[in-house]
Amino acid sequence: MVGISPYARISLAFAFTALLPLGSQAQEAFQTFRQMDTTAKMPKLNAFIAPGTAPQGSKLHEVALEAKLTANGDAVQDGLSWYVFSPMTGSDGKLPLIASSQGGSADFQLAPGDYFVNVSFGRAGVTRKLTVPEEGKVDKQTMVLEAGGLLLNAVSGSDVRIRPDQLSFSIYSAEVREDGERGLVMADVPPNTVVRLNAGTYHIVSEYGDTNASIRADIQVEAGKLTEATIQHKAAQITFKLVSDAGGEAIADTAWSILTAAGDSVGESVSAFPTMVLAEGEYSAVARNKDKIYQRDFKVEAGKNTDVEVLMKDVQPEAPTEAAKTVQVQPDQQPPAGDTSSPTQAPLPSYDQLQSGTGDDAD
Repeated sequence: MVGISPYARISLAFAFTALLPLGSQAQEAFQTFRQMDTTAKMPKLNAFIAPGTAPQGSKLHEVALEAKLTANGDAVQDGLSWYVFSPMTGSDGKLPLIASSQGGSADFQLAPGDYFVNVSFGRAGVTRKLTVPEEGKVDKQTMVLEAGGLLLNAVSGSDVRIRPDQLSFSIYSAEVREDGERGLVMADVPPNTVVRLNAGTYHIVSEYGDTNASIRADIQVEAGKLTEATIQHKAAQITFKLVSDAGGEAIADTAWSILTAAGDSVGESVSAFPTMVLAEGEYSAVARNKDKIYQRDFKVEAGKNTDVEVLMKDVQPEAPTEAAKTVQVQPDQQPPAGDTSSPTQAPLPSYDQLQSGTGDDAD
């Protein structure tokens, strides 16, 4: 599996659908699904020119701009955001915005000089330096985004579909920074959402529910292609009930604690029948009702959603009320009749007793 980190291979399976070339079909595919637009909010005008940015009396030149996903691809017709900045820092320490445009290709009227032109397509973007001469025409500027699309989904077990409201994805950069963290590209991405990204490898975190069902993997996004990845979660949805008899009604006012086999708490709830998504493994369900505590061990299997009933007869064993007592038997004491065990040897003197001389008669 290309692009999957080694530690994710054990618990993860991907189904990569055929990669679509980003021509007219890909444009339609991008528009079919909800698009996460995370670019800065700018005036939604065809071509916005900031007033006062052109010198008085200067001759303006028409500058035509277009963007492609790959060098050999067609010009993108929609979903682009164009920004033209001055290279000279303003009084606020930022580069002044000269012009912007939303949609497909853009046309600007710019005075002679140097500029930075940025175009973004979702989370994909590229910046180029542009020089407008004093005289002559400016050739059409074609900017290559080297971008692709990523569509994420997940199943539980081999093929059990997961409700979209129970799934969430986060996209991180593949590189680990000096502080040991990865750069967040986009958080809380719903399934069935086309995310436009620069070509490269991304670290994906898939969250199923809000307990402990989490999967990580690295996925490669190729320029000019739509990559569809389906992540396989090894988890299941479990509903808990405290009942007086098997199959009975759930008892209200019950507090729940779900523990791993190692005794770590992974979830708590106060409900008659709470539902949790748990990763595959062994657990203990602890139910507290009034002054009683009930407990049952259970196992979660990937893709097998089920109910776990805790019976009121499954009372949690109580700990001893008194600490254990140690009784020492002196050498001259004989064990009770019938006791064949060896007599207990007298304890050796302590270090302090040896130092003070009280242990001289010890063997």
